[in-house]
Amino acid sequence: MSNYLPVVGITMGDAAGVGPEVVVKTLSRRSLYDECRPLVIGDARRLELANRLVKGDVKVRSIADASQARYEPGTIDCIDLKLIPADLPFGQISPVAGDAAFRCIERAAALAQAGEIDAICTAPLNKEALHAGGHKYPGHTEMLAHLTGVDEVSMMLVAPRLRVIHVTTHIGILDAIRKIEPGLVQRTIERGHATLVKAGIAHPRIGVCGINPHAGENGLFGYGEEEEKIIPAVKLLQERGMDVTGPLPADTLFFRAGRGDFDLVVAMYHDQGHGPVKVLGLEAGVNVTVGLDVIRTSVDHGTAFDIAGKGIADDGSMVEAMRQAIELATRRR
Repeated sequence: MSNYLPVVGITMGDAAGVGPEVVVKTLSRRSLYDECRPLVIGDARRLELANRLVKGDVKVRSIADASQARYEPGTIDCIDLKLIPADLPFGQISPVAGDAAFRCIERAAALAQAGEIDAICTAPLNKEALHAGGHKYPGHTEMLAHLTGVDEVSMMLVAPRLRVIHVTTHIGILDAIRKIEPGLVQRTIERGHATLVKAGIAHPRIGVCGINPHAGENGLFGYGEEEEKIIPAVKLLQERGMDVTGPLPADTLFFRAGRGDFDLVVAMYHDQGHGPVKVLGLEAGVNVTVGLDVIRTSVDHGTAFDIAGKGIADDGSMVEAMRQAIELATRRR
């Protein structure tokens, strides 16, 4: 069993963006086939075009289902949904591409639930195109939760020196503050704690951000949000034996986490957590969906319409997302 190579299902993302290019570049690394069995869910013809754009030397095999995959280095096995027209332009919002991106995720979720793949690794989709294609989800995280029948999940960003889990994500700041409450904070911390334990960190050290500047400064800033929404959850988990500290001022907490004082930072809203990770570089970050029954990792960048189709997209984040998927799937196995 220790020699088992996990099957990682890779969704192509929005075909008008850089997804096809970063997928091809990543799977051109033959050493990756020593660690996993990669299986793309997307459009074979688009991947062939991407291979030409990046001046690659791989071949693309169009297959109908996972049982037909061969997992040979130098050849990309693609479950070919055949949804992308040959003349689809790069760098433009397309409802066709948005719908196809959803169909890729839908198929990947079904494969994961059926046990045909061990993890999902997603290339970026475009939310405007997704909505234009008739699928009203804020993003991958919420979509996968719906497709797998899970009520609540969390987004965790993983960078070389920083891990951040979010209490709220794709909602406005006022809505986020209204949504934050002790139960949600508690469940988010518990999901993060469980994920790190599974990843081999036996006793995770968790730092929790405040909502207001200086974490409210004992009531000087805000309207008591820290006392009402965060502290009850922190105290409860401390009583249960978890190493949880906070709420702390976000600016100093991220600095301390970066130097190694904490294994995980709990951010209260989207930009509070995303900003510090992306300062480290888009190629370094990986998005992990926490709380699903299936493993899902993703690049931490968008479709990059401004450079799509030029063959110059960096695949660093995709490579890291694959490595995270492989590690999590191997540990689960």
